[in-house]
Amino acid sequence: MKYRHLFFDLDHTLWDFDANAMETLADVYKELDLQAAGVNDFDLFCKHYLHHNAILWDRYHHGYISADDLKWKRMWRTLLEFKNGSEELARKMSGYFLEVLPTKQNLFPYTHEILRHLKEKEYKLHLITNGFEKTQWRKLDNSKLGSYFEEVITSERSNSVKPNKEIFEYALHITGAQVHESIMIGDNLDADIQGAINAGMDSIFVNHIKSDLKGVQPTYVIHHLQELETIFE
Repeated sequence: MKYRHLFFDLDHTLWDFDANAMETLADVYKELDLQAAGVNDFDLFCKHYLHHNAILWDRYHHGYISADDLKWKRMWRTLLEFKNGSEELARKMSGYFLEVLPTKQNLFPYTHEILRHLKEKEYKLHLITNGFEKTQWRKLDNSKLGSYFEEVITSERSNSVKPNKEIFEYALHITGAQVHESIMIGDNLDADIQGAINAGMDSIFVNHIKSDLKGVQPTYVIHHLQELETIFE
């Protein structure tokens, strides 16, 4: 067994953030009556949200903004697209969104099957996530994923964020893993793959959307979680 400790990302790798976010945005749109606030196109609202969310998560990964700024400003920037600059409404949207989002349960195909398979093979499974501690645990509990993982390392717990090598070093320390027997599995070329490279760890790029590698060199590339069975036989 070349690898013993498998470190997974959660959002966009196992837990389908975009599908769950779309359902939650529908709840936000209805509950807070955003149409009355000038947000008159739900599909466009979702498109703008996902755009600004991606930009601000990237800025958070690199330490340019705080977690609080990320949480409410993605909503505020989305509202601005509809000529509404209300910080009060944006913060209400953020609070409601973060309350409802972790209750959603959409996972990528074969998530439970592959995690069960790897546990049966006696691999030690862990999570390294930039998500927020309380939110990530609620996602894990509601989607019944928590029992698969021995350690869940969040940015809040480690006081660092991917792609900084410190969060990976913290994860190795907490789990008692050696870097040569560990591998990172995630969807984000910067946070997960370059982060693993920064820490001297092998990596698997879960390329669900068949994006360009942009010069980053993961150890493996897969397009479906079932392909992990060929790596971890």
